[in-house]
Amino acid sequence: MTKTASLASFSAQAPRADKRPHSASHHGFSLHDDYAWLRADNWQEVMRDPSSLPQDIRTYLEAENAYTTKEMADTDALQSLLFEEMKGRIKEDDSSVPSPDGPYAYNSRYIKGGQYPLLVRTPRNRQEDEEAEEILLDGNKEAEGEAFFRLASTAHSPDHKLLAWAVDTKGSEYYSVRIRDLSTGQELEDELTETTGGVVWSADSSHVYYSWLDENHRPCKVFRHKLGTAQSDDDLIYEEQDPGFFVGIGKSQSGDQIIIDCHDHETSECYLIDARDNASKPCLIAARENGTEYSVDEAGGILYILTNADGAEDFKLVTAPVIAPERSNWIDLVPHQAGTLLLSHTVYKTYLTWMERAEGLPRIQIRNLTSGACHAIAFDEEAYALGLSGSLEYDTSVIRFTYSSMTTPARVYDYDMGSRARTLRKEQEVPSGHSIDDYVTRRLMAPSHDGAQVPITLLYHKDTALDGSAPCLLYGYGSYGISIPASFSTKALSLVDRGFVYAIAHIRGGKEKGFAWYTSGKRAAKTNTFKDFIAAGNYLAEQNYTSRGNIVAEGGSAGGMLMGAVANMEPDLFCGILALVPFVDVLNTMLDETLPLTPPEWPEWGNPLASAEDYQTIAAYSPYDQVGAQHYPAILAVGGLTDPRVTYWEPAKWVAKLREKRLDDNLLLLKIHMDSGHAGASGRFDRLKESALEWAFALKVTGKL
Repeated sequence: MTKTASLASFSAQAPRADKRPHSASHHGFSLHDDYAWLRADNWQEVMRDPSSLPQDIRTYLEAENAYTTKEMADTDALQSLLFEEMKGRIKEDDSSVPSPDGPYAYNSRYIKGGQYPLLVRTPRNRQEDEEAEEILLDGNKEAEGEAFFRLASTAHSPDHKLLAWAVDTKGSEYYSVRIRDLSTGQELEDELTETTGGVVWSADSSHVYYSWLDENHRPCKVFRHKLGTAQSDDDLIYEEQDPGFFVGIGKSQSGDQIIIDCHDHETSECYLIDARDNASKPCLIAARENGTEYSVDEAGGILYILTNADGAEDFKLVTAPVIAPERSNWIDLVPHQAGTLLLSHTVYKTYLTWMERAEGLPRIQIRNLTSGACHAIAFDEEAYALGLSGSLEYDTSVIRFTYSSMTTPARVYDYDMGSRARTLRKEQEVPSGHSIDDYVTRRLMAPSHDGAQVPITLLYHKDTALDGSAPCLLYGYGSYGISIPASFSTKALSLVDRGFVYAIAHIRGGKEKGFAWYTSGKRAAKTNTFKDFIAAGNYLAEQNYTSRGNIVAEGGSAGGMLMGAVANMEPDLFCGILALVPFVDVLNTMLDETLPLTPPEWPEWGNPLASAEDYQTIAAYSPYDQVGAQHYPAILAVGGLTDPRVTYWEPAKWVAKLREKRLDDNLLLLKIHMDSGHAGASGRFDRLKESALEWAFALKVTGKL
């Protein structure tokens, strides 16, 4: 067959991808991959220009998309209903709470029918005065004519005269930064391309700092751009030589220091640049040491450093002078306490705040830098989610946090760190109605294969019979130390109101139970993640919240790898698998050092290029490589053509191999979004349509149509 035709056969039932034998050898092991051809040789070009995708690959992906549309046609009316339900729970003209900064208060808001936000500001003393509002950026107008449009960030200059904003119009996460004159609404001639989207202003508003992506989509350089000059003339401030380290930029809360952060998944190194000196060179804080992580904020010439140095597995806070930041000058301020994981910190003129997690639940701690007195912000629910957004200002006693639970819509509070008074600034509205009393949230502990207790957060309607008859949507992630919050989800209600039990399994690989919960679910211990998820599903069945074979599993990205693994390991537990941008071709990806995330990911998964042991470890669980002649649950795999994180060919190859190997005729669907990337559609309503398809699949495979 020539490369102009991509289907070996196109049966009435499903597309079948052409098999084109491909082999490679590593450490004496042969790796055969009949579907390697789905990885476009020009993938870097495809990220920038999706129309450059080779025609044979496009033909196959479009055939799969057409097949998915055909097989899900019986849910079209349901998808429309689900979309309207989810849309009805969104306040269409919603807005964020204004955040004061100097003479203004900044916030974003939506208009009815608008897909994208507006960035606005008002004079600080007229925050509630709509007539005083100034529209700085209208996302809906900027998105006109674009199939995809995503704002990465916006940053107003310290003098409040300019706005830097970063946009991606392909879904490939190559962001262009533009600078807007807020007095005229016109863009300056400055445009910075191939950036990560983050921008930091110099103190005098004359320069911006940004990180730049190389041809393999890795952020490896930091540039300083003087307004009014060409990007080609920008000063190279820092260049990372190790392809396994990514480079990011930020700014201290005081605004005095620009921070360059170099990191992989277990090691970091930071540099300071004086934001007040446009000729400043980076100053190293502490040289990278394998396995040592740290992050930095600054106040009054003192660095406040969150680190796991000196065996502080759950992290501690130390201080050091800006003028002498090296490790030998680090002094413990908040000592390490095993079992209490410090997550993030911010320092203000008078107060230090940090987020921590203990017993699986987050809390906020506050320390008065003058008196040393500490206190925590406390909450009562059995399971909840907490977000600390802080403040735009440095000299303030007021911070902002968001609280929600599986039953409680998000509530935004301003908190005075001195008086300890909470002020409710906003409560998430559900226009179509929501009664907290109609729902139940629970926190359970499921015993895993080795006795570890796996937390599960549940949401279900109070009228749902807990006799094993209820279908269950079981969500999991379990990688990179990311903890899944027990937060309110209007999307979940569409399943819960139809009798589903909605569950989150807080499996190893996250940090819900401390840093050790993460390390016991990575590299050689990765299978604990999968076994924990299976244990959670079995426990829910044993406790009659659902039953085996009546569970739809959901996971995305690295959570999609989880989906592929559990489908191989215990397919009878599940009736359906929702694998969203699934990282399922783990071995091939970790062997391809040209891919954007591969070198930085080696500390998470292992390096199969350098280590035969790592090769065997990954090969033993890699979902694509473990696909075999067995029965599988129904599967919906979703990807994005321009996704630089989990490339489109991972779900495409996986589905092709499943079609070849499986012994069942259960529903097997692939949906590749041809004009978006990792996060799917950019518009808020378009994203709901994608969710409606996913929920319709879940309802279909559980017989709830």
